[in-house]
Amino acid sequence: MKYMLLIHVSEAEMAALSETAATEQMAAYGAYTQAMIQAGVMITGDRLRPASTATTVRVAGGKSQVLDGPYAETKEQLGGFYIVDVPDLDAALSWAERCPGASHGAIEVRPVWAM
Repeated sequence: MKYMLLIHVSEAEMAALSETAATEQMAAYGAYTQAMIQAGVMITGDRLRPASTATTVRVAGGKSQVLDGPYAETKEQLGGFYIVDVPDLDAALSWAERCPGASHGAIEVRPVWAM
């Protein structure tokens, strides 16, 4: 079954990391990604640009509204994601626990609803 692991982090905290800490963080994500590839569970994953670069689209009453920035102000922003193909929710949760983002943010695990 496919699950999306949504990585929620504080962009302000990430921007405040020292160069050494940022390098260590990137190395941790690299190792995590390689572990998922080697285990044969990773389908895709990417880092996202800051929420300030987002554009939000809404349609209300048949009229489009395009707004600069994210939909809502929050403490944590969506920083990236992985899509994994694993046997069950327990396996997806196990991978989420090992994600480096779990130690400084939150990992939302959501089943993919195939269309």
